Amino acid sequence: MRERARALYPSWRWVASDPHRLLAFGLGSGMLRPASGTWGTLLAWGIWVLLPAMPDALTAALLVLTFAYGCWACDRVGRELGVSDHVGMVWDEMVAFWLVLWLTPATLLAQALAFGLFRLFDIVKPPPIKFFDARMKGGFGVMWDDLLAAGYALIVLAILLRTGVIA
Repeated sequence: MRERARALYPSWRWVASDPHRLLAFGLGSGMLRPASGTWGTLLAWGIWVLLPAMPDALTAALLVLTFAYGCWACDRVGRELGVSDHVGMVWDEMVAFWLVLWLTPATLLAQALAFGLFRLFDIVKPPPIKFFDARMKGGFGVMWDDLLAAGYALIVLAILLRTGVIA
């Protein structure tokens, strides 16, 4: 985590000069400070709302592809920056939050709660997220800890839905 906190941000020009950098930096949302991950997650939510409804099989396939692409792109961009999990790379938050949104009721309340829970678990990193975040490097490591945070958010949401706390 210290590596992320001390990371210098590249220039907008550098990020925009390569499509893989631009996507790894969440179409530029990862350049916003503070809380780059929150900005990336907000952009992901906005993109999700604008997407047309798709069959579940297509959505699942797109999520798998965006995850695989993120592993590759974040590894490549992290190597270029010399920081394996640069704080400005937010593609991991975006893909993980798309998974959460796919499995969350399409109400503003449920999605807002999903947003808050996902950000909470991504920031706090309860076990085993913190373990994997500290030990797994490279693109897969960048993507994996956010997928775990998404899993925690989905579990809490499922409990809240099942118990009737939210509709």
